[in-house]
Formats: sequence, C-alpha cells, structure tokens
Amino acid sequence: MAREEDQRRAGLDSQALLLAAGLAELAVTTVGSAVGAVRDALRRSDTAELAAEAEHDLLARGRLALDRYAAAPPAHLEILARRALARQAADGE
Repeated sequence: MAREEDQRRAGLDSQALLLAAGLAELAVTTVGSAVGAVRDALRRSDTAELAAEAEHDLLARGRLALDRYAAAPPAHLEILARRALARQAADGE
C-alpha cells in the first residue's frame, strides 16, 4: 500500500516537474520572440510611423475595452416599461 502511494506521489512529482519545465520553455521562447520582434522593429526605417500606428491601435483597443466593460446595462424596469409601451402601441393600432 505504501509502495503504491509512493509511486503515485512520484508520478505527480514528475508531472509537476514536466509542467514547470514546459512553462519555463514557453516563457523563454516567448521572451526570445519578443526580443527579436523589438530588434527587427528598431532596424526599420519607418520606426516613427510604426510607433504612431501602435499608439493609434492601443487607443482604439482602449476605447473598445471601455465601451465593452464600462457601459452599464439598461435597468430591468426600463426594459419592462419599453416592452409594455410597445405592446400598448401594438394593441392600439
């Protein structure tokens, strides 16, 4: 019984080690790709235009994020009132 417990624990330990190694490799690869992209961007002759486009894109993304998350949904009673007015208008015609 203790041997099975030890084997299970060893299996979990090896899984945790493999996961940690995979995450570390992913981080190194991602950082390496980012450094390469920055290096390539700095070599370009249109760096100022590239920076202006990036700023424009970030502003647009910020606007979209604020529109998506900052806008309060309409009040429940307001929705019910609009539906009741629409029904009254449909019944009155």
